[in-house]
Amino acid sequence: MKRLPLILLVFTLIISCKQETKTEKTTAASTEKKEEIIPDRSNIFPKDIAAVFEAHGGIHKFDQMNTLVFEIANPEGAEKHTTDLKTRHARIETDKFALGFDGDEAWLEQDSTYFKGNPRFYHNLMFYFYAMPFVLGDNGITFEKVDDLKVDTTSYPGYKITYGQNIGDSPKDNYFLYYDEASKKMKFLGYTVTFFSKETSEKISLVEYADWNEVNGLLLPKTLKWRTYENGVVGDVKSEKHFVNASIKKEKPTSSLFKKPIQKNEQPQ
Repeated sequence: MKRLPLILLVFTLIISCKQETKTEKTTAASTEKKEEIIPDRSNIFPKDIAAVFEAHGGIHKFDQMNTLVFEIANPEGAEKHTTDLKTRHARIETDKFALGFDGDEAWLEQDSTYFKGNPRFYHNLMFYFYAMPFVLGDNGITFEKVDDLKVDTTSYPGYKITYGQNIGDSPKDNYFLYYDEASKKMKFLGYTVTFFSKETSEKISLVEYADWNEVNGLLLPKTLKWRTYENGVVGDVKSEKHFVNASIKKEKPTSSLFKKPIQKNEQPQ
């Protein structure tokens, strides 16, 4: 009988340990972040547009991504772009300036007057070119079949893309997507710029998607070539952009990355 209290003590300890282990497992399971289920939107687009998305890895795969990073290889140094694909918050970094958009304000930080452009206009300009054709899957977009684009002896089928009212900073912008008939890969992008005038424009600029780079299962641009384009005639190359060190992933970026840096004479909010 004298051993009974010791047996009870051991039994109590075993039960207690099991309960603690179970609690730890339950807590771990409840705090484990569940992967967000992204609906597949592949079937809501015109058949030709859906085929273009699929040729580039699929709009559903793109929708599952949260962070896009790429660099523009400029002669004066690399220009690194980071974009939150869900909020479209952005950050651009170079050796001479940093520029970003936090959802409310487009900000610029530099020790000189090197960057002379409009931060609001530029913060997502190259992102739109780079994330083609997938950004044409944004909400509020309408597709309209247009005549083929003829370049030398080759014809490229195309669609005109327009935006609903109050969609983005430049809802009056028009885009023209042209793709290769056989591969369905995007080949040319025509576009108008209405950010500054706020009026519709008939002047169309044209960029050629010269080659592609596979990044995490998605085809993203490697080289863009701006071509002369007058009265529907495609001419010579005017300028080029080369993209390096690209990555696209499901992990979400840190929100603080896009915040305006606190100046020395400012107090944090």
